[in-house]
Amino acid sequence: MTGVRVSSDALAALVVFADHLNLTRAAEQLHISQPSLSSKLANLARQLDCTLYQRTGNKLQLTADGERIAAFAREHQQRLEVFLDDLHGVPDTQPLVTAAGHTAYLYLLGPTIRRMLTERPGSIRPLHTNRQQMQAALRTGRAHLGVFSLHVRPADLATVKLATFPQTLLMPSGHRLARRTRLRLRDLAGSELIVPPPARPHRINLERALTEADVAWRVAVEAEGLPMTLDFAALGVGLAVVAGCVQPAAGLVTRPIVDLPRVTFHAVHRPGALDDPRIAALLASIQSNIPATARPHRSTSAGSQERTEGQPPRPVIRRNR
Repeated sequence: MTGVRVSSDALAALVVFADHLNLTRAAEQLHISQPSLSSKLANLARQLDCTLYQRTGNKLQLTADGERIAAFAREHQQRLEVFLDDLHGVPDTQPLVTAAGHTAYLYLLGPTIRRMLTERPGSIRPLHTNRQQMQAALRTGRAHLGVFSLHVRPADLATVKLATFPQTLLMPSGHRLARRTRLRLRDLAGSELIVPPPARPHRINLERALTEADVAWRVAVEAEGLPMTLDFAALGVGLAVVAGCVQPAAGLVTRPIVDLPRVTFHAVHRPGALDDPRIAALLASIQSNIPATARPHRSTSAGSQERTEGQPPRPVIRRNR
């Protein structure tokens, strides 16, 4: 496609649209009409001979090509900003964006975020996401580094093992199971459990393990997110299975469940992202704050990029340095 001219204005519009996945809100942020935005995106798709987004039910979502182009557009925009700042002697002030869930922010990323904001206010911007949102934010360039427990590692993103923890049962300190040092799934028979809503990965995996162990249990309450789970546990509503990094509040204790698989948290980023020394330093800082007992047995350097075996990487646009 040599000779194709792509409008920088259209690329900038795609970046904003990728953030919202809503034509009305994106047009409002750009201070243009919705038809004008739709026209920009349609012209860009025509110039590049691909589909940028599609409708799934009532929602718009980027196609695989749309994600790649949005990531390139965002990178192009950031590189231009850095170049202009350097040209005019202005220091790079763009924050690094992390994408993670409650557990990672509460127990893995806290020290690094606190230090960076103390040393340089505004240098890091946490983005709260679920697992799918984290991956989408990385693919479109909205986030620089994600941290999540992964059941399946994405084929098109690089992953680095950060920490591994046993799954534990969170319960009141006076509960009969609190007298044990270790538990098995069969010990949970008849328990009322605080669990995520159906279709959440943790709920699916826990239900499967309990079923395979022939353990009968009941739902005490369905809680969305770790903070709500901890609140319900503190109220005595039921027991909860949580990652071993979770620190129980006063009156609660945790005990490892030895026949549940361990939970492994990964740092996730786009291939080539660690060429940026700021992102590499961010990952190194997070790794340095992982307790030695939780570090994976096979050490992984900050620059390594693990992949899901048997799946070839998708071509990506790399940032030149």
